[in-house]
Amino acid sequence: MQNQPKDRIVKLRELINEYRYKYHVLNESIMSEAAADSLKHELVLLEEAYPELITPDSPTQRVAGAALDKFTKVAHQIPMISLADVFSYEELAAWIGRMRRINAHIKEEFLCDIKMDGLACALIYEDGVLKTAITRGDSRVGEDVTMNVRTIQNVPLRLRENQKFAHFLRGRTEIRGEIVMLKKEFSALNREREKSGLPLFKNPRNLAAGTIRQLDPRLVAERPLHFVGYDIIRDNLSDTPTVAYGYNILNELGITTSGQTQVVNGSAEIIAYVSHLDSVRERLPFNTDGAVVKLNDRQMFATLGTVGKTPRAAVAYKFAAEEATTVVRDIVISIGRTGAATPVAVFDPVDVAGTTVRHASLHNADEISRKDIRVGDTVIIYKAGDIIPQVERVLKSLRPNRSRPFDYPAELSRQYPELTFERADNEAVYRVKGATGPLLLKRALEHFASKGALDIDTLGEKNVEALVDANLVTDFADIFTLTKEQLLSLDRFADTSAQKLLTAIEQKKTPPLERFIFGLGIRHVGAQTAIDLARRFKSIRALSVATMDELLSVEGVGTVVAESVLAWFADEDNSRLLDKFDDLQVRPLFEEKSGILNNTSFVVTGTLTSMGRDEAAEAIRSLGGTFQSSVGKDTDYLLTGGNVGASKLKKAQQFGTVVINENEFLKMIGRL
Repeated sequence: MQNQPKDRIVKLRELINEYRYKYHVLNESIMSEAAADSLKHELVLLEEAYPELITPDSPTQRVAGAALDKFTKVAHQIPMISLADVFSYEELAAWIGRMRRINAHIKEEFLCDIKMDGLACALIYEDGVLKTAITRGDSRVGEDVTMNVRTIQNVPLRLRENQKFAHFLRGRTEIRGEIVMLKKEFSALNREREKSGLPLFKNPRNLAAGTIRQLDPRLVAERPLHFVGYDIIRDNLSDTPTVAYGYNILNELGITTSGQTQVVNGSAEIIAYVSHLDSVRERLPFNTDGAVVKLNDRQMFATLGTVGKTPRAAVAYKFAAEEATTVVRDIVISIGRTGAATPVAVFDPVDVAGTTVRHASLHNADEISRKDIRVGDTVIIYKAGDIIPQVERVLKSLRPNRSRPFDYPAELSRQYPELTFERADNEAVYRVKGATGPLLLKRALEHFASKGALDIDTLGEKNVEALVDANLVTDFADIFTLTKEQLLSLDRFADTSAQKLLTAIEQKKTPPLERFIFGLGIRHVGAQTAIDLARRFKSIRALSVATMDELLSVEGVGTVVAESVLAWFADEDNSRLLDKFDDLQVRPLFEEKSGILNNTSFVVTGTLTSMGRDEAAEAIRSLGGTFQSSVGKDTDYLLTGGNVGASKLKKAQQFGTVVINENEFLKMIGRL
């Protein structure tokens, strides 16, 4: 056993020393600083566990120097939508290409600006006087934080008098920007907390967001926040013919700006701007994670419209994602409801971009082969879009001596000996042979009958297996043809249980449309996307003939989801299934859900005592709210129960999400 840690320590030291030489002497980098730090951290932990292996030349031995009751919801006059992200020149060029396909005559003139790492906020001025300050919220509805924003010293309570732009002091003028805390002030604040023995704040963005969400404006006034404007909105587009023109007016009206904007032409100049910004960002007074690129012509910007929740004429060019290193302990293959076999790497837990990562999709056999990923390898991982863990590459110098390439077909046979897989000539994915095979049908039917879908009582795993094994059910619709005689022929059923199942099935012949869509098991269509599709199309037949553009117009639906929906309804077997449902008078119904939780989103963490998670989700949706699986920028409330998940609490703090307990939630929905 002693040789294992010793060999690992030696290899780590060699790689870290190589990195330091390339970085400090040759001014080259073989990996990111974050990845190098992750390796050094692993070395420190190993040397702490085996102090007898520490040597004087180890890299670790280098010595270096009046309160509110609540916030009121306010609707944005114009949605404060977020931007789509791009990460490369190719993605940037594709974005410009998409705009050109809509309008071949667009002028490729853009305004580039620093992407502030703060809390988005809109300041509403009436006749030059600050009336309301609203957070982004879910892009359509934010929270009124006027009392708190008024305490920020650089926010003018009245716009600066200016003869040339006097018309901006008449009527409604909306200033959009970010509330931030400067790096030096954040550091000073933490130094004072350290002296007082208080826990340190994590980062300026979290602190700024958390401060603005405080109910006591006196606390907000004590913290050094700044508002940095990036856009000005008027009812008349001609008041600001270009984005750059509007930006330049901000300073004239007394609004602080980043001072980093530049008008550029074409993708090459955009890349040059982003590269320069990346090179100087550490010296800037505030944190940034990228650049914002907007089509400069305001009229053309408006004409291009939006796709999903993002404008077509603007993107955020993000800097390289935070990285870390970890060890691949296993590669498991997951079989989805559609039969696709997806490899998943299981890691030693590691923190990346603020969350703990334990596994990541490796996509397909070709991707594993291309990157030569093996069990036991040390890999660099990153968050794509700061959300999805991905393996960047293998550090082959740390590879174990007895390593062997991952044999995908052999692993499929080992992990799923009862299944046969095939791979189409034009596909990268292995799938279970015979998409209507018993195993797939059982899994799909269990999902169709589950609580989140049709919620058919007593049609659980065991009964599904019995029905499929007896060949009484060959597709979803067959459950509506079952008779008592058929059920009684099976050992599992007596008269009472058979009648109970038949009654439960009969009661679901007019299911809610969103549950029916979710139950079909369309790839990438989760419960919330099913709700969004139901609200947009209002019938299964309308959805079945929807075009690509119509699908992309639905909030939360991107290209991958839209293509998956189109593919599902284009399949002849699925078309026959829908006809069969119709013949059996299975008619999904759409009912507009509206109530006290309209335009409000929730995430649940921990164990609730009064209801299960599914029941809580149903209660939220029935009152017009949105139930989410993970905390994001658009999450309004995090509902906490027992055994609360630390990662979700951390995310709530990061995004300024309001945290409530079960009693507060029950009062909110009128059950307490």
